[in-house]
This record gives sequence, structure tokens and C-alpha cells, in this order.
Amino acid sequence: MAPTIRSNAARTAVAVCALACVLAAPLAADPAVLVSERGDVTVHPIEHATLLLTAGELAIAVDPTGGAARFASHPDVDLALVTHVHGDHFDAETLRVLSGRGARIVAPAAVAEAMDEALRAVTTVLANGETGTVVGVAVEAVPMYNITEGRRDRHPKGRGNGYVLTLQGLRIYVAGDTEGVPEMRSLADIDVAFVPMNLPYTMSVEQAADAVLDMKPRIVFPYHYRGPDGLADVGRFADLVRAGDAGVEVRQLDWYPPR
Repeated sequence: MAPTIRSNAARTAVAVCALACVLAAPLAADPAVLVSERGDVTVHPIEHATLLLTAGELAIAVDPTGGAARFASHPDVDLALVTHVHGDHFDAETLRVLSGRGARIVAPAAVAEAMDEALRAVTTVLANGETGTVVGVAVEAVPMYNITEGRRDRHPKGRGNGYVLTLQGLRIYVAGDTEGVPEMRSLADIDVAFVPMNLPYTMSVEQAADAVLDMKPRIVFPYHYRGPDGLADVGRFADLVRAGDAGVEVRQLDWYPPR
């Protein structure tokens, strides 16, 4: 069979077609970007319980810990949400740096009582079930606590808050240190949830999946999954959620970068 000979024009047409096909192929979605008609929200996993959400010019930190260096490459924080008094969630020194740059704080009373006067002056205290608007962001405090025998003293009911906040029209739930309590399971219209799973402090991957299947968020991120025995099996969590409800999208980010 004689070889096919293409003219320069034909070769150019083939190359252009190939390039067009590449450009037309959909790009892989960034799991850290939450798409909304009102504007995207980007999730920046800092470490363990600490995360940053950015939406336009607004930056919201949850349980900021570890000092100013962790936030040096990010926009200045406008709002810091603190869930409870444990050291991997409440870091007064980090809050002093952020508040010195203009950040406001939302926290439960137990955290406010552990603050100095300067931090308390920029803190809005919310109890379980209360709502508020700070720097234009609607925030709802959700109970977070342990219910399993032997764990209840770790996080008593009423001492800490999970939070539901509304950004770019998205209802985003950050659970804090909790088990699958009724108040979590009954949350409605949650677009995005951050759910912990590390025994003996919060819950197992099976318990977390069960709670998520009741709550039915559109997207769920496992976070806060390091315990005394290492990292929880977040892959199994994802499998359980997908098997229970294919409509819940599980996204995984790197919460434990090498130090």
C-alpha cells in the first residue's frame, strides 16, 4: 500500500484540528473551588481543623492556629470563627495577629472567657442555636458535642459551636469537634459540609458517613481526621457515603502537609 502524502496545508489543518480538540476538552475541576452563580468560594486547607474560605475580597478563617506564617500567603482574614477551647482550635496568639490586621471573631462563651480583653473586644459571642451577621456574613451556631459513653466529657453540649455560614449564596457547615448529633443530622439545605472523624475525640468514619447520609449536603469534605493512631480511613468514609447516596459528592483535600 502506498504511503499517504499530505500537503503542508493538510498537515496544518490536522494540527489545528488536534489543538482545537485539546482546547475543547473539559479541564479537571479543582475540588477546592465551590462554584456558585453569585461567585465562587475557594477552600484553603491549612492543617487539621484550620481552614480558610475566600470569596471575592472576603476571607474567613475557621479555628486559626499555628501563627501568622500559616496565613502569610493568603489575603488578610476578615472573620475568624472559633469552635471551642481546645488548643488545636483556639490559639490566642494567632487570633491576636489576625485581629491586629482587622479580623473580627465569632466564638462561644467558653472561648471568650479564655480571651484577653483586647480579643474579647472584637469578638461576637454566639451560643448554640443563635445567629448573627458579622462583616456581612450570616453565621448560625450549631451544637457540637459527644454523645457516646466515655467521650461525653471531651466536648460537653453547649460549650462549643459548629457553624453554618452563608457565602455567595452557599450554605457552608463546619462541624467542629462533634459526633453525629441530632442537630447536625437535621440541618437543611446544606451545600457544603466539613465533617470530622478521629477517635476518640469525634467519631469513626462509619459514624461520620451515617450522619452525612442523614444531613444530605451537596458536597462533603472530610477534615480533622488525625488521631492518636494516625489518620482515619477517609477513603472508606467516601465509599460509604457514595454507596449510601450517590447524590452526595465527597471531596478530599490535603489537610496534613509535610512539615
